[in-house]
Amino acid sequence: MAIGKWVLAGIGIAALGGAAVSAQYRDRQSEQPAYDVEVAEHDFELRKYAPMIVAQVTHSGDRRRASGQSFRRLAAYIFAQDRPAGGERIAMTAPVIQQRVDQNEPIAMTAPVLQEETEAGEWRMRFVMPSRFTMETLPKPPSDITLTQVSARRVAALRFSGFARERDWTAMEELLIDWTQAQGLTPIGGAEYASYDAPGVPGPLRRNEVLIEVAAE
Repeated sequence: MAIGKWVLAGIGIAALGGAAVSAQYRDRQSEQPAYDVEVAEHDFELRKYAPMIVAQVTHSGDRRRASGQSFRRLAAYIFAQDRPAGGERIAMTAPVIQQRVDQNEPIAMTAPVLQEETEAGEWRMRFVMPSRFTMETLPKPPSDITLTQVSARRVAALRFSGFARERDWTAMEELLIDWTQAQGLTPIGGAEYASYDAPGVPGPLRRNEVLIEVAAE
């Protein structure tokens, strides 16, 4: 069983600061969701992910600005910065996941009312929770963060290195869409953007992924 997974973010983590986050990511020992590889072709993979729990938050604006806002909110939750003193810290996992939100997608009742949609749309960011937690044992999040159980799913993935810019995410997404079509896969929903590394990791060593959920066989 390989290790790795989820979506999102050509996040300007560098703009977020956060020595604690960098320390967690530095040696790549952060827990990552488990998956089986069903098909591997160059940098493309078809994966089967196990169920997982995510903490997610949504912000509006361009992706980079929304990334910074969302990352800070989720980091404050897992590092117990917005919970009572002495609250348990949650280990940082990888990757950080970001996805454009379909404006017609229903929003959970626990979520706050979203800001008015800008031209750039709404962006949802997710942190995958460590596997030792359940929905019952995770600390209660603030009202703007939602804990969600994600079912097992099949995901097409394209891995690439470098300091991913907007044009890189767009180009890789187009390549992944072409690959899923060539494989006869049926996409479900939009692309997710996954970032695994702290700001100090050199571009050639960075791990970025575009992910697209596909229909089960």
